Amino acid sequence: MAVKVLVVDDEKLIVKGIRFSLEQDGMEVDCAYDGEEALAKAEAGEYDIILLDVMLPKIGGYEVCQRIREFSRTPIIMLTAKGEDMDKILGLEYGADDYMTKPFNILEVKARIKAVMRRSQKEKSSRPTGRTISAGGLTLDLDGHRTFRGTEEIPLTSKEFDMLRILMENPGKVYKRLDLLKAVWGEDFPGDERTVDVHVRRLREKIEEDAGNPTYVHTRWGVGYFFTQNGN
Repeated sequence: MAVKVLVVDDEKLIVKGIRFSLEQDGMEVDCAYDGEEALAKAEAGEYDIILLDVMLPKIGGYEVCQRIREFSRTPIIMLTAKGEDMDKILGLEYGADDYMTKPFNILEVKARIKAVMRRSQKEKSSRPTGRTISAGGLTLDLDGHRTFRGTEEIPLTSKEFDMLRILMENPGKVYKRLDLLKAVWGEDFPGDERTVDVHVRRLREKIEEDAGNPTYVHTRWGVGYFFTQNGN
C-alpha cells in the first residue's frame, strides 16, 4: 500500500515540487496551504506522515502540530525557514517527530520520511499488547496507548508515552539522556540530548500535580532521569 503524505505549506511552488518528487517514488500526496485546511484534512484523512511548515496563514504550524497531537499520532516533520535551535526545539515541544530547515534537498526530505516511518513502524511492532503498568495512581494502557492519572485520561504524544513507559518499566533506574534519546527516537535520529529535556518538561506538565516538584519523573543531576513508584 502506498505511503500517504500530507504536505502543508503556503508556498505553492514548494508544495508542487515536493508533491511531484514524492509521487515519483510511488507515494500518495495530499496538500494543504494554510493551518485551517491542514487541520481539517488531518482530522478527515488517514495519513502515514505529515510535512508541516511552521509559517502558515490562519493558524501557525506549531499550533497545528499541537492540535493534531490531540487526536492523532501520525508522524510529523516540521519544515521551517528558521535555523535557530530554539525554533527546532519548539517544534519538538509541540509534538513533532523531526524537523528540516529550508532550503532543503528533496533527497533529504525523502530520507527523513523513510527514517521517521521506520521509527514509527518499529514503535508499533514493539508495543506490548493486553498489558498495563500502574504506579502511584498513574496507569499506562500499553495496548490502547493511553495514559491515566486516577480516572482522568491524560493525552500524551507518542514520544512522551514511550519515554514514560521506559521509565515506569524500570523504576529507580537512572537513564542517561543519550540512552533515552536512542531508546525513544532511534539510533538514526538527528537531534541532540536537549530533545529529551524538552519532552521530560512537557511530560511533567501533563502528569504531575506540580511540575516543579515532581512526584513521578525525577532528575539525577548530571546523570539523567528516573521514575519512582508511589512518589518514593
